[in-house]
Amino acid sequence: MHGRIKVKTTLEQQEAKRKEREKKLQLYVSATQAALHKRETGQLDKEALDLTAQILALNPDFASLWNLRREVFLQLQTDRSEEEMQSLCLGELTFLENCLRVSPKSYGTWYHRCWIMKIIPKPDWARELTLCNRFLEIDERNFHCWDYRRIVTQSSSVPLPEELEFTTSLIGKNFSNYSSWHYRSKLLPQIHPDPLRIGRVTEEALLNELELVQNAFFTDPNDQSAWFYHRWLLGRADHPVSIRCVMVSLDEPCVSVTFSHPVEVQEDLILFLNNRPIFVSWRTAGRKEKRSLFWVCDLPKECINDPCCQYNFQVLWKDGEAKKECILYPGRRESWFRDSATENEFFSLDLSEGKSNVLQQELKSCKDLQELEPDNKWCLLTIILLMRALDPLVYEKEALGYFETLKVVDPMRSGYYDDLRSKFQMENAILKMEYAESCLINLSKKGLTRLCHLEHLGQVTHMNLSANQLCALPSNLCMLRRLQVLEVDNNEVVRLEGLWNLPQLEELSLQFNKIQNVSDLQPLSSCPRLSVLHLHGNPLCEKADARTQLESLLPHVNTIHLSLI
Repeated sequence: MHGRIKVKTTLEQQEAKRKEREKKLQLYVSATQAALHKRETGQLDKEALDLTAQILALNPDFASLWNLRREVFLQLQTDRSEEEMQSLCLGELTFLENCLRVSPKSYGTWYHRCWIMKIIPKPDWARELTLCNRFLEIDERNFHCWDYRRIVTQSSSVPLPEELEFTTSLIGKNFSNYSSWHYRSKLLPQIHPDPLRIGRVTEEALLNELELVQNAFFTDPNDQSAWFYHRWLLGRADHPVSIRCVMVSLDEPCVSVTFSHPVEVQEDLILFLNNRPIFVSWRTAGRKEKRSLFWVCDLPKECINDPCCQYNFQVLWKDGEAKKECILYPGRRESWFRDSATENEFFSLDLSEGKSNVLQQELKSCKDLQELEPDNKWCLLTIILLMRALDPLVYEKEALGYFETLKVVDPMRSGYYDDLRSKFQMENAILKMEYAESCLINLSKKGLTRLCHLEHLGQVTHMNLSANQLCALPSNLCMLRRLQVLEVDNNEVVRLEGLWNLPQLEELSLQFNKIQNVSDLQPLSSCPRLSVLHLHGNPLCEKADARTQLESLLPHVNTIHLSLI
């Protein structure tokens, strides 16, 4: 047995490892306590850097110690020369690089590196760019490194076309490099900006990108990166905040303003009457929201003292960033002016002949690919988006068929597809309504799970939402100031938030929904003209005292139907 190495038993090995861990833990705790003690006593010196370095080398995500190191560097700046600070910062950058090798996605480490590069007397941005390249070779999806790279390129004025070429080379090596596709979406609008569409690119650049991304589709149809990028390419322009509709009513009297984006108006929204500002107090319909699409103010009665005169109203937001005029003609009780969804192409792309031809070819290619890959959800969704881009009304029925296929292929996301389909269905209905120059909108039997684009429906007087899958009437419904008849039969509605303060609502049908209690109808008490209410088929109708409670809650409603007529 002599000369043989003794092999430790499993228990002995475990005990040795335990002791080693305890020893390291004691050193870690003692170093942490010493470093924090130095911070408490204000000893911001080189020793504090050494202590924190011991800990951060093992655990780079200790945020308090990174803060302590920054405090030490700020203190050292007060009495060190530029050469000494340069040396200290270079040493810190080397230490940070070692930390990143331990944890390449450490928030604290990357942030601290950004901070050091801001205070170093002579930053070497070329070296930082090389470092980014090395880390992206290790992990091409390290979003911390991508964020840092954007800071480096901005600080060193790297030409944007060079960065675009960098993304092209990475995509060429791997079409699945989502970070590179995303970076392209940030670079292209700066390199090839479309002067007419904010945040979009010129047609030539767009066509080149469509060709590039189509190659990625057929190379790896199941990878989501290129499909997501393609969706961005088909996206609409980012419209700035605008006033979509202004409405004046002498019956209340009030002025209401509908924006394209939720805003907080405070003192930024000014009302002019015949070119003279008048003092008003703006509020949301619910009177609680700070930001809203819809704002309304009471109109002082003394402002309109002659019904035979013409009155010119103008609203101005943020010194003219958005404005809209509305004329109240003699003898009229109300007036409005709104943006047209068809004229402004809010729901469509601006298609030239060349762009249309390319998208038609892409649609054909995607259909061919779908035949080869029938269960590819990205391909199915892209077919729908291409149809929307080309002509939403022409392809309406076919697109709905693809939605049904998509829900079968990807049932886990059926709720998302239902919401997206609802959005497209409402866009189509708004376009049809505007083409017909109608104030009625029929949204029945469309499988709607949500309501959207209500800012475009300020002139609607009759809305039919029957036979859908709505669970609530959203608060934005308050924007429909001219709504007189609302049908919501055969849905799953349990909440009526959106029915607060509808001044012209006269008839409401809520048959066969899921309204449980009379108190759920509280918002209707704020609808002064409501005279007919249909409630048959709701659980509350089964309660013996339902009618008595309803008459008490809604004394202004003349007719309440709780049973079949």
